[in-house]
Amino acid sequence: MTSRERILKALNHQETDRPPRDLGGTESSGVTACAMRKLQVHLGCQDALEIFEPYQYVAYVNEGLRSRFAIDTLNLTPGPADWVERRHPEGFDVLLPRLWHETDAEDGATVVLGAGGQIVGRRPAGGLYFDPVNPPLRDVETPAGLDPFKKTIHGFDMPSFADETDAALRKRAQAMHATGDCVVFNLCCHILAAGQLLRGYENFMVDLLTDEPMARTLLDALLEGYCERIDRLAPLLRDCVDVVLLNDDLGTQNGPMLAPDTYRDRIKPYQKALFAHVKKRFSAPILFHSCGAVREFIPDLIEIGVDALNPVQISAVGMEPAKLKRDFGSDITFWGGGVDTQTVLNKKTPAEVADAVRRNVEIMAPGGGFVFCQVHNIQPDVPAENVVAMFDALDNVS
Repeated sequence: MTSRERILKALNHQETDRPPRDLGGTESSGVTACAMRKLQVHLGCQDALEIFEPYQYVAYVNEGLRSRFAIDTLNLTPGPADWVERRHPEGFDVLLPRLWHETDAEDGATVVLGAGGQIVGRRPAGGLYFDPVNPPLRDVETPAGLDPFKKTIHGFDMPSFADETDAALRKRAQAMHATGDCVVFNLCCHILAAGQLLRGYENFMVDLLTDEPMARTLLDALLEGYCERIDRLAPLLRDCVDVVLLNDDLGTQNGPMLAPDTYRDRIKPYQKALFAHVKKRFSAPILFHSCGAVREFIPDLIEIGVDALNPVQISAVGMEPAKLKRDFGSDITFWGGGVDTQTVLNKKTPAEVADAVRRNVEIMAPGGGFVFCQVHNIQPDVPAENVVAMFDALDNVS
């Protein structure tokens, strides 16, 4: 069974020769740079670290690691034409997209400059990740005030550093597809998160409750831009893409990020239209990423066409694996939930990690509808030995 066959069969809720595995198939199921360097040192390899998602400093998983851990996925995200070398604060070199302009600030922070020289991202001194700052639509006061920003809205959230040509993107996709692995294409589309990042988190959440015309005007423009993007890229990629990734965090650690009724009235209709257009143009399953306690939204996601949910944050309220599998396992694939990254993968012994992996796989894998990966990215505090233990345990339950 090829990797593509294995994952597509799992998405069809059929059992496979072994549970399919994802590591690095998305920007939220991979390995951060510090964790990757530790893993490379532990395994005795020194390949260059290409940071394809620089806000989180997530690195591509190279072929050596993919082979070592029998990974079934490949990540297709619009990327840079060229890379530049930069020294990581932890003392090793990484390759960053040429148009990702990092510079050191006087207060010890690292900031990212946009094309116009404005600061668009900030990593505090001693921090691990960049926070988006200076949302471009924060000062807009009326729906009509959004009109001058139509290009900005339509282009969101295509990475500003992704300057490869469409022809180069297609060539990469074709090469990936020829391997027989499952190609996961990130469309870089959000609905709720786009509003939060464009307007500012607080502004947009207030818009949803108190200024429906502002919220709907912005979301209408986003959906229009996303559909145009899909119409442009689908003819180039549909024959070499197996799964389409869409993102929109709906949960926090302890519950939904917004009231379910607000979600169903303000956000869900746009997701439904977006997902339908993806299905129509790509004819591919949808993998939807949302962190947090999203159990309450799972029936809605199933209804509007989501085929698989990632990262299945099993440490969040209401996200117990056995209950999720029991209640939703025949209708949606759980792409994640293999092992908790907040308290287990980073803090337990290799033997304890292995036990957690075995327990979760025994719950989630029967009957298909499961793709193994850890909850979200492997963080900098995860010991390399625990990553190896995670996959060795998976070998033993496969």
